[in-house]
Amino acid sequence: MTTIVLIAAAFLGGALNSLAGGGTLVTFPALLFAGLNPIDANASSVVALFSGTFAGAWAYRRNILAVAEFSVLGLFVLSLVGGLIGALLLLWTPTAIFASLVPWLILFATIVFAVGNFAPADAIRRIQLGPRSALASLFIIAIYGGYFGGGIGFLMLAAFTLFGMRDINAMNGLKMALVGIMTITAIVTFVVANVVRWPEALPMLAGSAVGSYMAAHWAQRLDQRLIKGFVVVLGAALTVYFSWRGV
Repeated sequence: MTTIVLIAAAFLGGALNSLAGGGTLVTFPALLFAGLNPIDANASSVVALFSGTFAGAWAYRRNILAVAEFSVLGLFVLSLVGGLIGALLLLWTPTAIFASLVPWLILFATIVFAVGNFAPADAIRRIQLGPRSALASLFIIAIYGGYFGGGIGFLMLAAFTLFGMRDINAMNGLKMALVGIMTITAIVTFVVANVVRWPEALPMLAGSAVGSYMAAHWAQRLDQRLIKGFVVVLGAALTVYFSWRGV
């Protein structure tokens, strides 16, 4: 029964990550419910959602290739390095202080995303980031992704909004690809540290991939305003959840 619950959680988590983000909100509590301690649950959640990130990115591949705002290869390198730093920080430092910031990070990301996509165009142009600021912000986000990653999808969508991107499908596809890249180094670090619970994580890999791929295809058939609205609503819900329950 526990395995079925974990697979279902991974399916939903993968779908949420393809549509907007927040998959960790489903998989992390599910692993805690299965009896894992927080560190093992966090590491196993990263592994469980890993397959879904690339499945979703593959479904969005045409949108990713159309991105012209910046170098995708450069972002991949930043994501690799940042993910490694974040994973090491998770293993070397207590999570309590950083975890207390999670609701505020998600709230900030949700506000930025909402303003960037629903405010008048003239107002948006005044808050767009330059190339250096954009890369610096993504590097910090990559570190956070390796450290915990709860709500990272919202932070990345918010960053892309400040870069001037408006195509939600391209933003989601690039988000999935970068999260997949940054979690590669995190997963290697977690495996070496022996904090991944494979009996729970392996069945979740399949559920995550299927949920992510199906949701990515479904999302491209929807009105982009609906998906953007879903991002804002889910971001508000995540903020309330993490403020109430903690990480």
